[in-house]
Amino acid sequence: MRIKRSLPIVAAVLVVAAALTLAVQLRKHAPPEPARLLPGADAFIFLNLDSVRAFDATCKLPPVTHDPEYQRFIEQTGFEFERDLNEAAFAIHYPASWPNGGTGGAAPEPRFSEVLKGKFDERLVAYLRRWAQSVENYNSVDIYTILLQGRSFRVAVLSADFVAASNHDDPSVIHGIVDRSRRLASPFGGPALLRQYYKHVQLASMAWAVARIEPLPGGFSGALLTKPAIMVVSGSYLNPLHLRPEHLHLSAAAFAANSDDARNIADRVNVFLALSHTAENSVGPHDTDPDVKAFFNSVEVKQQEDRAMLSAQVPPGFVCKMLTGSSPELTPPSASPAPPPAQSPAHSPSKSQ
Repeated sequence: MRIKRSLPIVAAVLVVAAALTLAVQLRKHAPPEPARLLPGADAFIFLNLDSVRAFDATCKLPPVTHDPEYQRFIEQTGFEFERDLNEAAFAIHYPASWPNGGTGGAAPEPRFSEVLKGKFDERLVAYLRRWAQSVENYNSVDIYTILLQGRSFRVAVLSADFVAASNHDDPSVIHGIVDRSRRLASPFGGPALLRQYYKHVQLASMAWAVARIEPLPGGFSGALLTKPAIMVVSGSYLNPLHLRPEHLHLSAAAFAANSDDARNIADRVNVFLALSHTAENSVGPHDTDPDVKAFFNSVEVKQQEDRAMLSAQVPPGFVCKMLTGSSPELTPPSASPAPPPAQSPAHSPSKSQ
């Protein structure tokens, strides 16, 4: 009888444990919280600044130069981007006038929305209030509107860790971010485009992007695409548990309308890589940076159903050069120098020479 009475308790415990496990797994594969707060858009970019700072000890990143205006901002707000910003998520709104439309409305150029996670000082509120042309209290959150380059730039301090901003003409965009920040965090949240394609982003990526790419004439996208595609790009350490940075694994996938379009993209990328390799060889086999050479040698392109995929291993030295802005180091010729021509005793140099 005791066994029969304990069965419901055991079953309830198992159900709760399974639900918690499912929630943890869903949260593990969900976009980071700053990205889940973003509005619907046409492209999304995410940066994990803590991962970028992991290269500081290895790369010895140069100090950031503060111009007078930025230095005044730091002094008045107590916030320094390179020190206090942990994560940054951006939404890009294409103009509605573009060939396939966009979420930017009537604006002639792309507009942006962003959610920043970091350590924000209380002085930031005073700074925003000082510069704001108007302040709107929405859902118990103050939204500061600042005129910046002829556009309304709206900023909302969501909490001590989160700040949102947008220069979209429609105030409902920033309102939506505030609303989502006030709801219980859900792994199912976030913009529709992210919910559909974030599963293709590598785990523990220090940076990633999900974007609808338009084949604009005369641009790089026009050289690789003939039709719109969804691009997913991410970079992740192969072994994030190591204290020292390992090779960065770069992954990119272009999702096309069908397999024929995907094959066309893969073929164009292969042609571009072949041309780059030809140009590299024309410079000379010994005039190439070893990290750059290792990167291009690791690039693989393949087509699978409706997607064209690219993968590559990025050496730490290559990443350091990008972060520090240092010039590539050329590999000297490995062949031994030719001996000097033989000279007759009458013309041999003296010891003093």
